[in-house]
Amino acid sequence: MHSRKTIITCAVTGNLTRPEQHPGLPITPEQIATASLEAAQAGAAAVHIHVRDPETGRPSMGVDLYREVIERIRAVDDALIINLTTGPGGRFIPSDNDPKIAAPGTTLLPPEKRVEHILELRPDICSLDLNTMNSGGDVVINTPKNVTRMANVIREAGVKPELEIFDSGDLHLARDLIQAGVLDGPGLWTIVMGVKYGFAATPETLLYARDLLPAGAVWSAFGIGRFEFPIVAQAWLAGGHVRVGLEDNIYIEKGVLAESNAALVARAREIVGLLGGEVASSREARGMLGLS
Repeated sequence: MHSRKTIITCAVTGNLTRPEQHPGLPITPEQIATASLEAAQAGAAAVHIHVRDPETGRPSMGVDLYREVIERIRAVDDALIINLTTGPGGRFIPSDNDPKIAAPGTTLLPPEKRVEHILELRPDICSLDLNTMNSGGDVVINTPKNVTRMANVIREAGVKPELEIFDSGDLHLARDLIQAGVLDGPGLWTIVMGVKYGFAATPETLLYARDLLPAGAVWSAFGIGRFEFPIVAQAWLAGGHVRVGLEDNIYIEKGVLAESNAALVARAREIVGLLGGEVASSREARGMLGLS
């Protein structure tokens, strides 16, 4: 049994899950805020937030949308840890006839544009992706120079970066950035498992990634799709915190859609409890992560 409590993060909507896949996927700022508050009631200490165009349901980077979500959450709950994504803006799709030319669907943006909402809104935490990798038929690009530029803005904003790693190379890049002083160590880390061409969602891979982290690092892990709940258990057993949510998985069991983000959080809380653990409240998690 761990001497410390377990932080559950809920990733409520994401970029890739489509509204037609789940009728309850939060789309509008009101829906995203409501889902976040429901997740908190179910046991989540933190929420990881993307925003979407309220009219189309497509991913958005609108600062005003992020602001509305935060204001709606804070009007009800002043303790819930808010973690905003900085992932959008890093996808490249090569043209068929000239691969150096971007095809439609490419989202590559200047690094500072990807973090402008962080500087303006100053959430508790924001994600910082370290991955350059194949993603379906596309490529996600996060070069060391661009990650450094984003990290500099995040530091200027006084926000704690959550280092999202999809494979071992990402982890080594982050460690180099810590050594160079770009990032503060030992860091807050999230190990992403089950994404094709990234970390396999297996106990052996999880322990391998964990053992590469700097001494004293605070870390969590999550699994994509059917790997979500097995990784909850494996992360807890390996000493980490956990994440669930409709961004990562839409099923509560095989073939059965989860009723809501809160239902996924409740299942994660149940798993942690059955293993002998306790779940941290938002205020307890703030203390554990050094947040005000």
